[in-house]
Formats: sequence, structure tokens, C-alpha cells
Amino acid sequence: MASKTLEGRSTATAEAPFTLDEPAPRTLGLLDQLGLWGNLGVSILGFTGAFYILLPTGYPPALSLGAALLALLFGTIVGTAAVALVAVAGTETGQPTMVLLRGLLGARLSWLPTVLNVTQLIGWTTFELVTISTAMHQITPGIDRWVYVVAGGVITTVLALRPLGWIRVLRRYVTVLVVIALGYLAVQLLRNPLPSLGHGSWHGFWIAVDTVIAAAVSFAPMAADYSRHSNSVRNGALGTFVGYSVTQIACYGIGLVALLTVAKSGDQTQMFNAFMAVPVGTLAFAVLAVRELDQSFVDTYSSAISIQNIRPRWDRRVLALLLGTLATVFALVLTVSAYENFLVLLGAVFVPLLGVLVVDYFVVSRRAWDLSETARTRWLILLPWLAGFVVYQLINPGYVVWWQTMWLHIDSWVGFTPATWMSASILSFLVAALVTLPVGVLEKRLAAGAQPARAR
Repeated sequence: MASKTLEGRSTATAEAPFTLDEPAPRTLGLLDQLGLWGNLGVSILGFTGAFYILLPTGYPPALSLGAALLALLFGTIVGTAAVALVAVAGTETGQPTMVLLRGLLGARLSWLPTVLNVTQLIGWTTFELVTISTAMHQITPGIDRWVYVVAGGVITTVLALRPLGWIRVLRRYVTVLVVIALGYLAVQLLRNPLPSLGHGSWHGFWIAVDTVIAAAVSFAPMAADYSRHSNSVRNGALGTFVGYSVTQIACYGIGLVALLTVAKSGDQTQMFNAFMAVPVGTLAFAVLAVRELDQSFVDTYSSAISIQNIRPRWDRRVLALLLGTLATVFALVLTVSAYENFLVLLGAVFVPLLGVLVVDYFVVSRRAWDLSETARTRWLILLPWLAGFVVYQLINPGYVVWWQTMWLHIDSWVGFTPATWMSASILSFLVAALVTLPVGVLEKRLAAGAQPARAR
């Protein structure tokens, strides 16, 4: 049964428990959640990601500024609202996201999305370290990039050891610097003339919306990892929604302005140079590059407690040390540019799963989930998840070549041609959610009918 009370240690200095056997301290208020999620909504990857909003199909014509801004606003609100619902469940239960999936799928079956989540989080930690080191090397080319990789990996790992303490530091100090840096870059870039809102196309609008939703929903598998420490459901949900949505809109919006004025290309190097060309822009950009460490830190910490869903009594500090070291080594030796497409594909797995989770937790099960290590396996719940995933791939199979080719053949075989208005994220979420209603009710009735038989 999901607990409605917010139990646990309340001292301001309490840290996250080392194992899942210990209660989660409820020390994070609204400002803490706003600071955390406000920082997570900002990313120097978001600046270059704006290219995929402005040119969603990868080739001309580009979206008009009005269409791009609407896609950004709509996609952010929809995606972040879904993430905030996971935050509600995390606050009510006091459990991290992967443990929540015990209630949805059963303890053993929840290991499947857990492994996928750990895989993508290690990948994103690696990707963040590469991005940070690339940005800092561009600012100070006299220092080898590997130095920044190692430094970033060490700092990331240290922060993951004391996550709640670092979140409080974010709220008090880092957030202020980030807001100043974003505001300064925005003002400087907006001095350049922009095209009219209607100049351009609406072709690929829903692909752009999918891109934005995917950026927000990528945080759903870790939302409860932090909301479980919130001191109220309201603060957890509001901090997640407002903090992330405002800064993601600002970050991608600045990227759009840069593309339409000075950058002229989505190439990472050109985009970074465009920011540094602004007066005192190098300093503002350096603040945002260093701030990127909060992305790698939450990825590492969430990887550790995701593993605890499988091994609840393993110490998260030891796991964080191992995972931080692994990501650092990967960032030093791997070429990760092509790996980004694989990470996006993994992220698409969680969009329909999010739809299943929301409907089953709030509607079918009415917040009554068994989150124990012996939670029964709910095989039928795989059906709505699979249905949503298939819908997503039929509409948008991503950019991994062999995977994309396979789904294009399936599209042809079933005679399906995606319409331009179809959003893979929204439709896969809705299909998964709608199928969950009858399947969830049937699964509960079958489980209730099987209990007396087992008792005999």
C-alpha cells in the first residue's frame, strides 16, 4: 500500500540512505526541488538540440520561429507534466522510480526496465563528461581534453556520494549563477534581428514536439529518486514541473535564437563559438559548462539506486564510485557521438511505460501497490507497454540505421504510412494508457481469483 504520510528523518543535514532498508529523509522543500529541476532543465546539449526543433526532418524547409516556439512550449509542458506525475508517486511512497516499477510489473519483472535504465544512465553520464570536456577545452584549448574528463568524472562521483547536500548547494548558489548566465546570453543574442514569427514552414511540427517531449521524459526514470525526499507532495510535483519546464523552454529558446542569428548551424563547435563571441560570453558559457556536472551527477546517483532495485542492500556509495569510474573511462576511450542515437532509442522505451505507470498507479490500482521484494509478477501489464512501444516505433523508429530500416519494412508490410500530424510520444503514451485500463482491471481480477486457490 502506498503510504500517504511523509515519514523519515527531517533534519536539514540528513543524507540519502545508503540502502533501501533505510527510510528516505524528507528534507527537500519547494525551493530545493525548484533549484534541482531548474538546473536539470538547462543543458549545453539543449542549445545544439534546438537545431532538431528548428529543422526537425533534418533538411529544409525549417520551421518558422512561431512553429518552433509552439513546439517547444507544448512539448515541454506535456513531457514535464508526465514527469511530475512520477514525482507524485515517489513522494507518496518514499521509493525511487525503479522500485515503483515493482508495483507495476512485479519485483522480478521490474528488473527489465531497471537494466535498460542503468544502461542509458551510464551512457548519458559518459556523454555529459564528453560534452563538458569538449566545452571546457574549447574555452581553454591549452589544456588537454582528457584533463577535463578526469576532473569531471571525479567531481561527478563525489557529488553522487552526498546527493541531498549537493541539491541544497544548487538551490543556494548555482541556480543564481545559471539564471544570470542565461539571462545575459539571451539579452545579447536578442540584439540581433530575428525573422518574423510566420517566416518558414510547419512541416515536421510534430516531429519537433516529439524531440522536446523526449528531452523532458528522459528524466521520468529518475524523477522519484529525488521527489521521495520532498517534504510534501505539492512541493515535489510543483518543483519538478515548474523548475524543469521554465528552464528547458529558456535553454532551447536561446538555442533557437542563436541558430537564427549568429550560429547558422547546429554543429556543436559553431554553437559554442557563437556564445563565446558575445561580449563576456566566454564567462557565461563557462558557468553553464561547469553547471553541466549536475546532469552527470544525477545520472550517476540514479544509476546507483536503480541497481538497488535488484540488490537492495548494496551500498549506493560503493555503486556510485564504481559507476562514476566506469563512465569516466568510457568518456576517455569511446567515441560516443553515434551512441547518442542508441540512447534516444532506449529513451523511447520509457515513454509508453510512463503511460502504463500513470494509469495503473492513479486509476487502476488507486495508489495501492506492493513495492516489496516479493511483489508478484504482473505479466499482463507487458501488453500495454508493448502496444505503446510498437506505436512509437511505427511512427518514429529513431536513427539507429538497422533498427530504423527494420521498422520501415514493418510499416510497408502492414501498409502503414505515418501522417505528418502524428506524434510518436503522445500517441504511444495514449495507446499504452488506454490499453492499461482494461488490461489492468482484468489482471487484478485474475490475481484476486487466484488468491483463494493458492490459500487452499
